Amino acid sequence: MELSDESVVNVNLGKNVRIAKFVNIYGCSLGDNSRVGPFVEIQKNAHIGANCKIQSHTFICEGVNIEDDCFIGHGVTFINDRYPRSVNNNGGLQSEEDWELIPTVVKRGASIGSGATIMCGIVIGENAIIGAGSVVLKNVEAGAIVAGNPAKFIRGIDE
Repeated sequence: MELSDESVVNVNLGKNVRIAKFVNIYGCSLGDNSRVGPFVEIQKNAHIGANCKIQSHTFICEGVNIEDDCFIGHGVTFINDRYPRSVNNNGGLQSEEDWELIPTVVKRGASIGSGATIMCGIVIGENAIIGAGSVVLKNVEAGAIVAGNPAKFIRGIDE
């Protein structure tokens, strides 16, 4: 493991993981041989598989599960709450009890282009490709290429 930042707290790291400076990673897991670029945040209860590349300025929130061999481009944002609010019904700041975490899964070998936004509660299929800048609001089939806002099916990888 090559660790170059003090902002890595309570993380389960596999072998040969490389983490750049200026990251905020806590309470999550990263599989063998994965790499994390600078200015990335990976929150608690997120999982990154083996052989993944997480590029700079990406936000991976609680409840995201990225399987092995995935590529996550620069500035990708994951969402885990469909109805975010600052305060609860009593007017106080929300706590973990005040909202529902909705998990997201990125299956093995998928690639997500830079600047994409991934809505919660979806599955991105094996070897799928998400175009740069896309807003993904629904499941993506295995081997599909999708792009746009909202992301739409472009073609299969083998076509």
